[in-house]
Amino acid sequence: MGILDFFGFGDKSNQISEFIERDAVIIDVRSYEEFAGGHIQNSKNIPLQIIESKITDIKKLNKAVIVCCKSGMRSAQANSILKRNGIETINGGGWQSLQNKL
Repeated sequence: MGILDFFGFGDKSNQISEFIERDAVIIDVRSYEEFAGGHIQNSKNIPLQIIESKITDIKKLNKAVIVCCKSGMRSAQANSILKRNGIETINGGGWQSLQNKL
């Protein structure tokens, strides 16, 4: 495990594939305006600023979660918040990079 893996930025292609096979939900934590400018089809938009207030709703989905944003920084924060609340999650990084892996 390298330093990038520790912070959730290493190569996660296999993990992402496993999550997708298990029908994981993709949550984009960018702002509503950024999301409107382009996003992964069927992803949900829950901005980082409000994600903690949506934990109950996310748990109701009863699915693993892949979080993404523009570069991977906000999704790393969201990933930590979700894990801290008992949600199985992975940081998918930037949405465009994640889209290329799907």
